[in-house]
Amino acid sequence: MTKNIMIVGVGGQGTLLTSRILGGITLAAGYDVKLSEVHGMAQRGGSVVTFVRYGEKVAEPIVEQGQADVLIAFETLEALRYAHFLKKDGVLIINDQRIEPITVVTGAAQYPENIIENLEQEHTVYKINAMEEAKKLGNSKAFNIIVLGMAAKHMDFSKEAWLTVIEKTVPQKTVEINQRAFLIGFES
Repeated sequence: MTKNIMIVGVGGQGTLLTSRILGGITLAAGYDVKLSEVHGMAQRGGSVVTFVRYGEKVAEPIVEQGQADVLIAFETLEALRYAHFLKKDGVLIINDQRIEPITVVTGAAQYPENIIENLEQEHTVYKINAMEEAKKLGNSKAFNIIVLGMAAKHMDFSKEAWLTVIEKTVPQKTVEINQRAFLIGFES
């Protein structure tokens, strides 16, 4: 059976590193894995979407609407934007952070209110203010790994396997901070 994971955020939030860690853990477990990345003006804070599909045999990398087992959202509006990709029994992991898109900044649009509360009416939602937790840890860049740690509880791999793949994937000088960040999310 194929598992479908989506990672959504805005440029600079670490969606690509997170997808590499996910790809690494699925390969280490012996699964066939396909990754696909969609960049929309990523360097300007635009939407970034990554699909990770793994299983015994995976034909294509794209996750269809209504098929994601886990949706990892690094920003609340991105969670709202892509929630329709979740399966009925899928889980939504949200970093409770607001990054206003250019249309909101310029006054052309308004940022929706009560996004998480509205999503909780239709989906199983787990939320964390990972940026706040990462700042307590001493490295705000590690927030994405905190969110991944929370999402990891809804996947098929041991905590030890995750920590090993993080060690092999992130830059050597950041291994300890990223492993600590992962544990914050995993244990929350």
